[in-house]
Amino acid sequence: MALLAATDALPLGAAALDELAQGPFGVYVHVPWCASRCGYCDFNTYVPGRVRGAAPAAFAATAAAELELAARALAGAAPAAQSVFFGGGTPTLLDPAELARVLRAVAGAFGLAPGAEVTVEANPETVDRTRLEALREAGFTRVSLGMQSAARHVLATLERTHTPGRAAAAAREARAAGFEHVSLDLIYGTPGERDDDWRASLDAALAAEPDHVSAYALTLEPGTRMTARVRAGRLPAPDEEALARRYEIADATLAAAGLRWYEISNWARGDGARCRHNLGYWTGGHWWPVGPGAHGHVDGIRFWTHRHPAAHARAVAAGTPPVAGHEVLDGDQRRLERLMLGLRLRDGLDARELDAPRAAALAADGLLDLTGGRARLTLAGRRLADRVVRELA
Repeated sequence: MALLAATDALPLGAAALDELAQGPFGVYVHVPWCASRCGYCDFNTYVPGRVRGAAPAAFAATAAAELELAARALAGAAPAAQSVFFGGGTPTLLDPAELARVLRAVAGAFGLAPGAEVTVEANPETVDRTRLEALREAGFTRVSLGMQSAARHVLATLERTHTPGRAAAAAREARAAGFEHVSLDLIYGTPGERDDDWRASLDAALAAEPDHVSAYALTLEPGTRMTARVRAGRLPAPDEEALARRYEIADATLAAAGLRWYEISNWARGDGARCRHNLGYWTGGHWWPVGPGAHGHVDGIRFWTHRHPAAHARAVAAGTPPVAGHEVLDGDQRRLERLMLGLRLRDGLDARELDAPRAAALAADGLLDLTGGRARLTLAGRRLADRVVRELA
């Protein structure tokens, strides 16, 4: 049995489809449009008006047609989606009615499980109370706002267009619009950022009373404007000691405010505030991709759609599922992925899954906690997670 046999791009046998049916199952919708491209970003994003053969106005119709193709290809093998995540790009660059149309198409293709989590990422300047109310009315349950920093000079270095207080204001508007779950995304380690800037950003985020905060260390990605500026000496490189210090500041500050870490870069106010969609990624779940450059996973098979919006749209218009390629993880790769992702979680892994002498050595170094038969990263271990995984692999 082969799925998507028309393209041979994604061969899924009966065993994989049986595994898919067991769930959990999510849907990731990638909206690749942004009003401008930030200098540090290497995501698959495009500025409207600069792409031939594709435009934001056509996204919802193309996504709905793509979901119809997926429904036919899977022929009922997928369970109802327990989570849907609209990421980008900037999904809220589209009108709420367009996003609602895509969500209805997800429900029509797969169904939505009772109590499904439906997240939309948003840049603060693209939402207001009215738009947020429309999204909540359409069935979105969670909003994730890209705050990044509350320091004006840090936002300028990141090439973010919103003002320092806009993200916190948008979070309060989301609460007022009826969103129970509101997340703020932060970045630390931007060139020119000081510890006091980071503390002020954390304080500003917490003042908006989110129930979830993500905090990521700045990474210099190849091909970005920021990387070019650092290499040319126009900006200093991120300082590793400062990154470690700011992570500890974040963990202490967020914990004091009642947000507990559940994944290395994510803190939540109770289990109900954790991002269920991302937990599906980290625990080896299945998810289906929609939109240009989206990635999916079914039973150890990763696959992805055409990156360019025009190529993606052409495939869908031709009635062909827009899968551009896939890879099948072998046993060693799946074990490494489980190790790498499982250790990032607060719950950790069963210690019996690890090489006992290596795990004991890491525990002696203060990087692993092996109490209770579980292997969990300590605070120091979270800062050095890559080293821990390398030594256990």
